[in-house]
Amino acid sequence: MAKLAADLERGSTPEVVLGIESSCDDTAAAVLVDGHVRANVVAGQEVHRRWGGVVPELASRAHQENLVPVVHEAMRLANIGPSDLTAVAFTQGPGLIGALLVGACFARSLAQALSVPLIAVDHLQAHVLAHFIPGQGKSPELPFLNLTVSGGHTRLVLVRSALDMQVIGTTRDDAAGEAFDKGAKLLGLDYPGGPLIDRWAREGDPKRYALPTPRMDGLDMSFSGVKTAFRDLVQSVSGGDPERLNEERAHLAATLQNTIVKILVERTKEAVERTGCTRVGVSGGVSVNSALRSEMLRAADTGEWSVHFPRPEYCTDNAAMIATAGRFLLHAGIVAPLDVVPHARPPKV
Repeated sequence: MAKLAADLERGSTPEVVLGIESSCDDTAAAVLVDGHVRANVVAGQEVHRRWGGVVPELASRAHQENLVPVVHEAMRLANIGPSDLTAVAFTQGPGLIGALLVGACFARSLAQALSVPLIAVDHLQAHVLAHFIPGQGKSPELPFLNLTVSGGHTRLVLVRSALDMQVIGTTRDDAAGEAFDKGAKLLGLDYPGGPLIDRWAREGDPKRYALPTPRMDGLDMSFSGVKTAFRDLVQSVSGGDPERLNEERAHLAATLQNTIVKILVERTKEAVERTGCTRVGVSGGVSVNSALRSEMLRAADTGEWSVHFPRPEYCTDNAAMIATAGRFLLHAGIVAPLDVVPHARPPKV
């Protein structure tokens, strides 16, 4: 609090925004001081590993245990106290409703107790605005296309401004990240499976086997059929023999990864062609996948378009992006009432 006290003595009042993220299985809090990240704390939930996926009830219980310690740690690292806060931003949705309720109730109570603005943030818009967190180098110039790809969501967005985004393509069923996680489970890998698929795929031949790449109307995508085809492929290759599965795991992982990445890159290329927008951002947890980054950069090497990624810690679920999105809303005068409620699904567009 020493720096804030010094700023106050000089007659300036820093803008201090607390961000809270609790949409799935990561409990996160971040503090922005005049737009710069002073602290960004994330607590994961190991309880889901034994189940091979997120259990909603266990997630909400873990958020209840983690949220207060995480917020306290973020404030400690930022060297601020509750009375220094200018606003409280939280994830309104989409996500697991029980998990969202924990973050929403805490944020509402804190904002009311401190008499500061409460800001309700759309999780998917925050993933896009992660590009504008300071300290990452050059952000994409507006307007730009953004491929938001995570465990629960996959969509192409035309970003005209921080508060003007148009969804031009989305998945008709499952998200790309879910396909990675379910594929990992079929291969006998732990949860979360996406990073493990990435690791195993580096040792495999992506062309040893083949999977279908479904075609949707417009710029939409589908990954449900890919998951089903991959299940059948694993059963066919392994024949139920664990040793055979071990022998082919790297090749199967490479095949799955290559197929998912191919769908994402091809759809992004089509979006560039249809919109004429040559600046592309990629964000969300799956954007840290090494093959996706490599293929996106390879496509951009033609010089026809540029590609931007947030830093890895701002790609996975985090509160710095929530606080950043909240700051844009605060400056636009868009604040939430104290009876605001979370929503599990994205608003219809």
